[in-house]
Amino acid sequence: MRYLVRIKLNKDFLKQEGNKITIGVRAKPEDGKANEELLKKIARHFKVPISSVRIVSGRRSRNKIIEVL
Repeated sequence: MRYLVRIKLNKDFLKQEGNKITIGVRAKPEDGKANEELLKKIARHFKVPISSVRIVSGRRSRNKIIEVL
């Protein structure tokens, strides 16, 4: 399943509406740390291993498309 994800920095929440997810991350967007936190939160939300979540597009953007296998 693919989801449209919007990132908000310096916040800590996750809100899902259909296939759209708004998520807050505390990690800085340096060296992929924010993306790592994003993947961990998404995996925890859907109760799947982190290896089942991947960023399809938008690796360097606040708007991303992620896929949960």
